Amino acid sequence: MLNPSIDSLMTKIDSKYSLVSVAAKRARSMQVHMDAKLDKYVSHKFVGKALEEINAEKLHFKTAGSHEELNINE
Repeated sequence: MLNPSIDSLMTKIDSKYSLVSVAAKRARSMQVHMDAKLDKYVSHKFVGKALEEINAEKLHFKTAGSHEELNINE
């Protein structure tokens, strides 16, 4: 079972495509330099950690016109 669930993630980011894009971009960022946004992660993989950050509202996805932006809260 996916933790966090897809239902809870869809309340944070309403598009599955955008959810996957944000999680993948954050996972790639975590591979280069591990800057933890949460105190403790359940997942051991980068994509799972990125999804946990989205669920904890540490990552947000905003669209501004035709530009998409990934916002990482400190």
